[in-house]
Amino acid sequence: MSLFFYRRPDYVAKLPGPMNLTQCQVYIDRTQKHRRAIPPELSFENVLQNKALPPCTLQDFMDYLVYVSHNAENLQFWIWLQAYTKRFYAIPPTEQALSPPWSVDNRNQPTGNAPNQQPSTADKSKCVMSKYEVNFDQQDPSNSPNALVSTQFDKPSHISGVTQPNKSAADSVEDANAQAGLGWQSFSIQPFRSEIDRVISHYIATESPRELNLSHKTRTAVLHALHHTTHPSAFSLVQDIVEGTLRGQSHPNFIRWSICNGNKPKVLFLRNAGIAHVVCGIILATILILSNTSRWWRLFCFPLFLVGLSIIVATYKGLCLVIHTGRSRNLRPWEQFRDGAFFRSFETDDEASLSNDEVYSMSNRGDNSKGGTFMDTFGRGNSYDHEPWVERYEKQPLLQKIFPKNIWIQNDTIRILQDRIVWQSHLWSLLVSVPLTAAILAVPRAGVL
Repeated sequence: MSLFFYRRPDYVAKLPGPMNLTQCQVYIDRTQKHRRAIPPELSFENVLQNKALPPCTLQDFMDYLVYVSHNAENLQFWIWLQAYTKRFYAIPPTEQALSPPWSVDNRNQPTGNAPNQQPSTADKSKCVMSKYEVNFDQQDPSNSPNALVSTQFDKPSHISGVTQPNKSAADSVEDANAQAGLGWQSFSIQPFRSEIDRVISHYIATESPRELNLSHKTRTAVLHALHHTTHPSAFSLVQDIVEGTLRGQSHPNFIRWSICNGNKPKVLFLRNAGIAHVVCGIILATILILSNTSRWWRLFCFPLFLVGLSIIVATYKGLCLVIHTGRSRNLRPWEQFRDGAFFRSFETDDEASLSNDEVYSMSNRGDNSKGGTFMDTFGRGNSYDHEPWVERYEKQPLLQKIFPKNIWIQNDTIRILQDRIVWQSHLWSLLVSVPLTAAILAVPRAGVL
């Protein structure tokens, strides 16, 4: 990465309309442009595997998607699917056989029968698995040999403890299947069937709490696959779209945002301060040119131009030069009021005295059960208007918003990128200030004042 010409990842705007594989490919193609702007330490894999230090942890990524990008459902679904895949392949092979893989050939088949129409003979034959035979005319989950497996996720979520009535989930699944033209009941004998129904009611069904941005064609195809099997491959189409969105749009924007060390009020204040420095330099130069004083007094315009332009370039990229000297960043608005947040500002000498147990980690950033981190799989939607910090932050005085508490940046890679941007701001400012000051010195005295 060039010191002089380094650029943050370009902002990737959301594509209009529901997502499909073609649009996701556009995102993937765009990621090629970000390879040089995103170091390997901040790669998509490292962030998703929670190997990066703050402010680029998995929790930071989730916070960004909830509070800034407003599409956290993609990451929430992706986290669940990775865990679900591991759990599925951990069950006995006899139970796995109840849910055969969903192949590409299955995708190309018609997406379901007409409403209230019984499945075809071919569909029935696919669902005679292992030693168990499914009766389409009279299904009773309680009589199935795997009834315990199908009901294990009727319990509260193991992450958030948020429950959703099973009836509501069943009604949501039934409505979604009806819209997809699937008039017959899915097979409760299959492992994790109850959990799959909850995933459908939370992520796949229209108007669900965390509805994924899927086209009608994709949604119908996925519902058709899940109607036949609970195998993780049934989600392959959704997984491609979700991962493409996360990798090609959300992740580059997150890294771009993480490089910034100042909140919006702080950046706007400093940007105006930089403009004020430049304006003051121009006014001073004008007065000195119109006066009878020696032209060498005009050199006092140079520091005003240098400081002002440095601030303007740095704030254009979201950086506060003063905060950068302390290797810290502003606490985000939601971090300032989150229960258990690590509020104290780090001084320069604190870096050497910190141990691994004292760092600002996920464990001390708030209690999951209080709805502060949105890492739960099955819970409420991703709206945060009801959170206490929103009202408290709005009532904060403007001066307190401009000068919030700071926290030390632990990620060395983020520091290096910030260093490059700061040096760029100084170099560009110097390149502009020197010829501008030379031009002012060359102007003859007017002698008016």
